[in-house]
Amino acid sequence: MKKVMKLSMVVLALSLVTACATNSDVENLQSQVNGLDSSVKQASATAADAAAKAGAAEAEANRAAQLSQDANDKLDKRFKRSMRK
Repeated sequence: MKKVMKLSMVVLALSLVTACATNSDVENLQSQVNGLDSSVKQASATAADAAAKAGAAEAEANRAAQLSQDANDKLDKRFKRSMRK
């Protein structure tokens, strides 16, 4: 029984020593998290900028389509007028 108890204490001590992270490990992970956080913020800002530009491009395309339709309507009216004469 004492032998099992000693063995379990040794195993417990070894597992605690090998499982504990050092301060440098924690600092390394924290710097990685901070780097990822800034990357995510930058990607989010880029996506928001792209969405705004896409919205502006869509509005410009709609305007161009409307102007094209207006020009087609005017030409159609002129053609119909010329066909009546």
